[in-house]
Amino acid sequence: MSSSIFNNNSISISVSDDDPDELGRMRVRVRRKRKKHGDQRGRTECTQLLIRWFVKYWILLVFLPAAALLIFEATRVGRKPGLAVNSGVNEVKKSGSLGNKEPISKVKELSNLNRLDPTTHVVGGVRERCLKLLSAEELAHLELPLNEESSSNLVKRLVYISDQETPYGAGESTVSWQRINDTRFNLFTGNQTMDEREKSFKVNETAVIHCGFYSENGGFKISDEDKSYMQSCKVAVSTCAFGGGDDLYQPIGMSEASLKKVCYVAFWDEITLAAQELQGNKIGDDGFIGKWRIVIVKNLPFVDQRLNGKIPKMLPHRLFPHAKYSIWVDSKSQFRRDPLGVIEALLLRTNSVLAISEHGARSSVYDEAKAVVRKHKATPEEVEVQITQYRKDGLPADKRFNGKKALNEASVIVREHTTLTNMLMCLWFNEVVRFTSRDQLSFPYVLWRLKVVKNINAFPVCTRKDLVNSMGHIRKAKPLTN
Repeated sequence: MSSSIFNNNSISISVSDDDPDELGRMRVRVRRKRKKHGDQRGRTECTQLLIRWFVKYWILLVFLPAAALLIFEATRVGRKPGLAVNSGVNEVKKSGSLGNKEPISKVKELSNLNRLDPTTHVVGGVRERCLKLLSAEELAHLELPLNEESSSNLVKRLVYISDQETPYGAGESTVSWQRINDTRFNLFTGNQTMDEREKSFKVNETAVIHCGFYSENGGFKISDEDKSYMQSCKVAVSTCAFGGGDDLYQPIGMSEASLKKVCYVAFWDEITLAAQELQGNKIGDDGFIGKWRIVIVKNLPFVDQRLNGKIPKMLPHRLFPHAKYSIWVDSKSQFRRDPLGVIEALLLRTNSVLAISEHGARSSVYDEAKAVVRKHKATPEEVEVQITQYRKDGLPADKRFNGKKALNEASVIVREHTTLTNMLMCLWFNEVVRFTSRDQLSFPYVLWRLKVVKNINAFPVCTRKDLVNSMGHIRKAKPLTN
């Protein structure tokens, strides 16, 4: 034992020479032993607890994920759209299916089905609805003007060219004639010459034009019963699916007044009819599936099903001879607004005779032609023929026309049936027959040539999105083979 004194005021501290090392070793040993045993004990207890829990509940670990997957699949099946609806407004009965080979890419688009939520946009810092419709009470008292045209149109009368004697192709089907002569003109369209085409754009009190239904042998045959029904329509909403390409989406969002005043007509061919019957979607004894009157068309005049679809799209005035208004909806879309309200908002309120959407991506016919070729929507050769003719005729490359985009998207068309709009649609149909089936290329040209049609409502894209739920095309249409 030794001691050390630094000064008189210092504190004397006694330190053992042997104690420090021994005490330090004891402290280290105790500390390490406590840490080691505590860690081991914790891990052991945790492992044993997990083993006991797994042995006891292993059945639940297997069952719960399987049950969750089963419930998820069941809810997906329950959400699949059907074609039949009950008589109540906006209530859709889920029946049938879309087939087992539905492309995965369409699942997200089909989630749009039966949506009624409004599409909105920001105007002056305030979010507003893209399409402002009348209230249900106002729609109940709305009376559309169904009388004859009161405006002083430059065109008073239309004469549709026809030939009952069929000087060419007599006795043959229109498709056979078309193939033999290697042209898109046939017994349904008549053989419009370039000179007749040029004259058709002249505005006179009496206009003599081609407008389909040229010959009795031209095809597009409809039963007398269906013709009688269509002749009774004053306001028509129509769509078509030829070649089995698309399913039928029930219209939603309509008022009780529209159900009483509006005809909903879907044109099918026998290919679509067979495809839908295989899925269990059968036409009722009254000729309806849900709200749609199904009209079966026989002897379609074109091999190209897209071109066959232009007949009900562009020539509703010929199919519904007594209708004053019509709304066209592409088969890839579900119409989701009240048709009377749509006519009031897009035509009457804006003093327009035709309403069609602006194009969402492009503004020029010439830019659209490049996109059509790039996306393989038509061959480069046929697009070049059309664009060359339009350049020769002087169609400008302007991206604006009458203050709006010079290019339109025609999946929804709302129009009043006047002599001038009927003429416009006939000329448009003749262009898609002569050139390509891409009607977006020809509509601006016809509108530019027929300069007297001023009151066109080119509504914005957000309005079109509010009018329909877009599902996209389900499958590729089958072309005619005989």
